[in-house]
Amino acid sequence: MSSKPNIYPCFEAVTATWQYVVADPKSRDAVVIDSVLDFNPASNHISTKTADSLLLFILKNNLTITRILETHAHADHLTAANYLQQQLIDQGKPRPDVCIGARITEVQSTFASKYGIETSELANVFDKLFQDNEEFTIGNLKAKVLHLPGHTPDHVGYLIGECVFTGDSIFNPDVGSARADFPGGSATTLYNSAKILLDLPEHYRLYVGHDYPPDSRAGNTEGGKHKSYTTVKEQNQENKHVKSGTTEGEFVKFRLERDSMLGEPKLLHQALQFNIRAGKLPKASANHDMFLHLPIKAPKEVFEIMQRSNVRDCLRSCSKPQ
Repeated sequence: MSSKPNIYPCFEAVTATWQYVVADPKSRDAVVIDSVLDFNPASNHISTKTADSLLLFILKNNLTITRILETHAHADHLTAANYLQQQLIDQGKPRPDVCIGARITEVQSTFASKYGIETSELANVFDKLFQDNEEFTIGNLKAKVLHLPGHTPDHVGYLIGECVFTGDSIFNPDVGSARADFPGGSATTLYNSAKILLDLPEHYRLYVGHDYPPDSRAGNTEGGKHKSYTTVKEQNQENKHVKSGTTEGEFVKFRLERDSMLGEPKLLHQALQFNIRAGKLPKASANHDMFLHLPIKAPKEVFEIMQRSNVRDCLRSCSKPQ
């Protein structure tokens, strides 16, 4: 079996997301990891420019996509998984499975109740739910699923050859680590997941899910400031949150303090409702419109005043003669 994949990173600048096409150089079989569907929150408009560029790349390089992989239910961008699958089918290509870790069902349950999503909209939306340490192939390549929770409970990474596609379980050394304050997240668990990665052979490459380069990072001729990977050795030596020698207590203290000061991601509610459906659209209303739920926030006293108003309106309506 071949152990060296061809890796094609694609950076989506609006959400700072690294997408990957990973291919077996012999068979030309390939997977897509953490794809992005463009979304404008000001207009609630979905577009496919980024996803279409991936499809064009796949076509030009004569690749056969066998799976579309998600590392977790993202809270900062909409997945293009369903769109890519349908477009490939329409092109006459084999139907690729949309895959994610098995604990996505926990995340679906949590947010289905929060957003009022019917269970029928979540049934079998993913074609394959990977178990921990499950192995699969990409042509002649061996791949393995690593459970890397902490950022979210369903989070997995994909070990392909000597490369790990880490999602949000670890970032580049000068960025550090992801937040761990989403439902089901845990700074302690995230530390343990980082240790799994840092204990790999030092020459292994860790391909990150996002990159937010600090001003101090120098650019390069290939990709500007944005870097798609570093080595395990570099992470152990330089990661500013969780390098070799960082104790669990130090990391957890930092992460809890840092997360308490962070605002929610700009696309949090739209992304979660979309992504737990594997990128499928919400059920249409009787008027053929589709809606995503957004929470209303206001000071407690404002809610109390408005609730009293609602009660008065209800009493007034009930007192009218029928």
